Amino acid sequence: MDKSVPVVSKIFCSGAPTMLMIRRRPAVVNGGGFVVTDLSHSIVFIVDGCGTLGSKGELMVKDGEGEPILSISKKGGIVQALSTRNRWNGYSMDYQGKNKLVFSLTDPKSCTAQDRDCTIVDCTRKIVAQMGKKGLMGGKDFYHVEVQSGYDQAFIIGVMAILDSIHGESTRC
Repeated sequence: MDKSVPVVSKIFCSGAPTMLMIRRRPAVVNGGGFVVTDLSHSIVFIVDGCGTLGSKGELMVKDGEGEPILSISKKGGIVQALSTRNRWNGYSMDYQGKNKLVFSLTDPKSCTAQDRDCTIVDCTRKIVAQMGKKGLMGGKDFYHVEVQSGYDQAFIIGVMAILDSIHGESTRC
């Protein structure tokens, strides 16, 4: 029985827990963002922020080949200005370039600095992914995330890109 939980696509779900390594790019190199590799150092995902895209509140997750798979944008306007939370929408990108809303997340306006040791849980409080800096290269520009089996790695990287932008890290203008 398949226990995959695809959000972006089933092709990004693995049957076993997967360790991914994240290396932030400085804003002066390719516009910032970060690169995600597997343990054999093959590029799995690339995340571009507004330094590359040129628009504040816009993020792009690409596959290892550089093809866009997830477009993320922060909603703005008068409704957002009156809200106590920012809303981020993630859109999958199909081969025809059409966008389909696949997730929506909100964040509190009173966020503090991002902790590289955190856990992402689903609605039942089951651990989906754990992010940390212990045991692998360490430092502010290198950290890792372990995505549990069956969960969509592209979605998890999208959530990490949003957290990175919220906390003024490499994807933010």
